[in-house]
Amino acid sequence: MTKYGIPIFLEDKSGKLTGSEFIDIHDRMRFSYRCTARDGTHTAYMIFNLTAAAVMYHPRAIAALDFGPGNSLGTISWGGVTIPMKKYLVRVSNRGRARKFVASDSQEYIWSWRTKDNQEWTCTNVNGYLVAYYSLKVPGEPPYEGSSGCSLTVDEAYGHLAAECLASLMIMRHIAEYNL
Repeated sequence: MTKYGIPIFLEDKSGKLTGSEFIDIHDRMRFSYRCTARDGTHTAYMIFNLTAAAVMYHPRAIAALDFGPGNSLGTISWGGVTIPMKKYLVRVSNRGRARKFVASDSQEYIWSWRTKDNQEWTCTNVNGYLVAYYSLKVPGEPPYEGSSGCSLTVDEAYGHLAAECLASLMIMRHIAEYNL
């Protein structure tokens, strides 16, 4: 992927936990978060890579999030491995609403809630370097046609982890929504 020296700015089209499209404003990446199953025992979502190079052959699912009954945490499937969400995103006891995960690069990352101005969720590495953040629409900002005004911004140096940031963020948002 060409480096531009600017972060990957994934516009969250709906802003909803029930499904959305995440499209980089410079069209470097495109992801879709879709509900694929819902019944009394679970709710499943898939994250699809819709980036031009990936779609050329076939849109491919890169992660599956399967939440349990009553919106409880379930499992995440990633790279052929299925892990309980509680083991994938481990609570960080001394940091309030924060959880850490190990990404495919074998490094640890931490999602924290409302720790920085204008960032609903902030992802840092263990050295405190800002990797990604999710922002809500600014109150009073006019509505955008076809957009929620929310966005996931990923530092370009961590672009290879954008899909993992998205998957872990959606679990974090689910945890917050259902007070888990």
